[in-house]
Amino acid sequence: MMGFRVLLIKELREQLRTGRLIAVAAVFVLFGILGPLTDRYMKELIDAVGSQSGGFTIAVPPPSLNGDLAQIVKNLSEFGVICALLLGMGSVAWEKERGTAGMIMTKPASRAAFLAAKLTAISLNLGLAVILGCGLGYVYTTVLYPSAFPLDGYVAMAAIMWWTLVIFTAITLLGSTISRSAIAAAGLGMVALLVLGILATIPVIGPWSPLALLTPASNLALGEDAGNFLGPLLFNIAVVPALFGVTWLAFRRQEL
Repeated sequence: MMGFRVLLIKELREQLRTGRLIAVAAVFVLFGILGPLTDRYMKELIDAVGSQSGGFTIAVPPPSLNGDLAQIVKNLSEFGVICALLLGMGSVAWEKERGTAGMIMTKPASRAAFLAAKLTAISLNLGLAVILGCGLGYVYTTVLYPSAFPLDGYVAMAAIMWWTLVIFTAITLLGSTISRSAIAAAGLGMVALLVLGILATIPVIGPWSPLALLTPASNLALGEDAGNFLGPLLFNIAVVPALFGVTWLAFRRQEL
């Protein structure tokens, strides 16, 4: 792809210059730390508040690695999807609106490289954030609990979570390409999140939803049997290049 390296460096510099890289990393760091802290001290906090407020009781399960991991996965995946939508929604739409996309295309750079650089830069941004968030979650778990997650399974969980976020980035990039509105692109991403969330609850096709991959990923992090999810995993790996192909076909026909 002509010009990919130059465009990727441009996108990475822009991620850093605009503060998006730091902002996303900060979100993941915050919620990566909050996961273990919430599970470890929530019961003690609720019990203390109850004793000071007339003895009301709220059933809170005792801290455990299962609860800790549930908090980490829930926090990072939910806020990670939001970050993926925000990063991807204006990536192409704003370039078209400002006319910079047309200027870039007059240089020795292909449209495929233009799109690939944006997808790669956002994916690297999210990858760094996942490493920081999951890494600090692991560190705090080792400090607060008598045992920790098996490292290989935990790394596999983090990688699957990252790829799930890349899928939503690719969906939003498609929306940003086929429209001139960042809001419309974000709307497409939200609709995809809703639809995929519903599909994940359907027995036959549910395991093929990217959101459903978080369940076997969590089992891996706990050192438990994740079952046979190779098919859904490979399918979701293939979803990103398929979405990129559709995005490229739509973009190459547009007048900039």
